This record gives sequence, structure tokens and C-alpha cells, in this order.
Amino acid sequence: MKPDSKIYVAGHRGLVGTALLRTLRDKGHTNFLTRTHAELDLTSQAEVEAFFESEKPDYVFLAAAKVGGIHANNTYPAEFIRDNLAIQTNVIHAAYKNNVKRLLFLGSSCIYPKLAPQPMKEEHLLTSELEPTNRPYALAKIAGIEMCWAYNRQYKTQYLAVMPTNLYGPGDNYHPENSHVIPALIRRFHEAKLANAPSVTVWGTGTPRREFLYSEDMADACVYLMSLPDVQFVPLLGQDRNDGLAPLMNIGVGHDLTIRELAEAVKGVVGYQGMIEFDSTKPDGTPRKLMDVGRLNAMGWSARTAMRNGLDAAYRDFQASSDS
Repeated sequence: MKPDSKIYVAGHRGLVGTALLRTLRDKGHTNFLTRTHAELDLTSQAEVEAFFESEKPDYVFLAAAKVGGIHANNTYPAEFIRDNLAIQTNVIHAAYKNNVKRLLFLGSSCIYPKLAPQPMKEEHLLTSELEPTNRPYALAKIAGIEMCWAYNRQYKTQYLAVMPTNLYGPGDNYHPENSHVIPALIRRFHEAKLANAPSVTVWGTGTPRREFLYSEDMADACVYLMSLPDVQFVPLLGQDRNDGLAPLMNIGVGHDLTIRELAEAVKGVVGYQGMIEFDSTKPDGTPRKLMDVGRLNAMGWSARTAMRNGLDAAYRDFQASSDS
């Protein structure tokens, strides 16, 4: 990507999109296309095609998606599969029709089987059953990976899917019911601190293990991949085959911790002094989701942000968003 290449970041106001824009600007890029949902409904094929025909982006980061934690996935399964299928189908096809040079499709580690070997390698995709609580979302994302692969094979496009592990950082969603685990814990511990509550209840047993990646590190990895020369990028795309490894790259830190350990860490960052209780009647989800990031590390990229530093930054962001 050249500094003046026209770059469309779909979903630019979310956790992923804001991090991508910051990173791209930091690396000298200046020519961005962004649209809010009110300005462009990505579930509308007509609106998406008109946008691409008018603007003709050179590169696309497809970060727009309907996302949420266990509660949101359980409550709105129809929206999670419908909206995500529509968004990615419309954007990927419009990118092909308008000669986009490269597209990066962002998914989630939940695409991998519930009981996948740990750590999860890219080749573990579609090897066994998915976690039921987020299956509609996961199937939509798997369809997006397959669509990228199909277009690469048939049209020689350069579309790569990346699967970040669980993300957190500035610009996160702190909704009390529909947020992911770290922003949800930050909000709960902060509110409990203000209320001098004696305890905070966390869903599940606290035993599942999760990997967390700071959003700025994720964005750095995405821009790194999109900036690779053709000699390194094209072999990742599967343009000449219909078996083996999909055009897919894991992004993570390569180590994990239990939800109990995470809750203790967030409690410490927030400065809450009460007790932590676990509600074992609530679902745990997948027992473990640790990414194998060996391929990306071997290419020269690795995460840099320590968990404590990332949590400190996320809590500052929450406080700023609460004040505003």
C-alpha cells in the first residue's frame, strides 16, 4: 500500500476499525474512505455497490460486523447470521466488481471447533463441531473465509482472512449486556467500586482459558500483512487450489489465562476491593481458545503490548467514555 492509496475501512467506528485507522495514519497513510451506518447500510446490496462504483477504493479492510459476547449471541442468533452474511457478501462481491487490489476480511477465533486441539492452527478449521452458543456468528464468518478463497481461485483476487483472538482496547463496547468479557468486567468492577458493593458476580465457573490481544497490536498485524510484497502475500491466498489451507492467518499473542485470573487482573486495574463470585449456572462457552500464531511470528510479526499495560489503557478509555 502506498501512502496515498485509497483505503476503505468498513466498520471504522468500532474497536477494530478505530485501531486500524490510527495505525494506518501512524504509518503515513492519508487517503481514507469511511462511512457510518447511517451513511451506508452494508446489509444493502444496492447501497454497497453504488458506494464502490462511486469511490473505487484500492484496498479494503472489512472490519464491519455484528458482534457481541455469549449473552448477545444467545439472544440474537438470527441477526448474527443474517447481518454478517449480508455485510461480507455485499462488500466482497463489490470489491471484486470494482477491482480492489487487496481485501482483508476480519473474523474471530470462534470459527474454530469447540474442542479443537490447543493451540489452534489455521488447518483446524472445519475439523469438528462448533461451540453452539456462537455457531450462527461462526458459520457466517466461515462462509466469509470460503468466499474469499472462492474468489481468489476463480477471479485471482487477493483476499486474505485474518482471525484475531479475543480483542480489547480503546473504543470497545461497554454495554452492560452485549459487550465482550473484558469491557463487561471493566464496567462491572468500576460500578461496584463506585457503589462500594461487597461483591461482583462473573458468569460461569471461571475455569475456561482465553487469550486476549490488545487492539493496537491487532491493527499493526493487519497493516503488516496488507503491506507485504506479492512474493510473500500471494502464496497465502490459495489461488491455485481447492484443498488444504484456506487463505487464513491467525493473529494473537500465543498464551492465555483463566477467566478467574482475568477477573482478578481487571479488579486490580480498576482498584475494586470487594469479592469476586462466579455464577456456575451461566454458560462457560468453549473450554479453551488459544491461537497458534507460529505462521505469523515466522513471517516477522509478534504482539508487543503486555496485558497489564493494555488493561490500564482500556480502563482509561472506559473512564473517558463514561465522562463524555
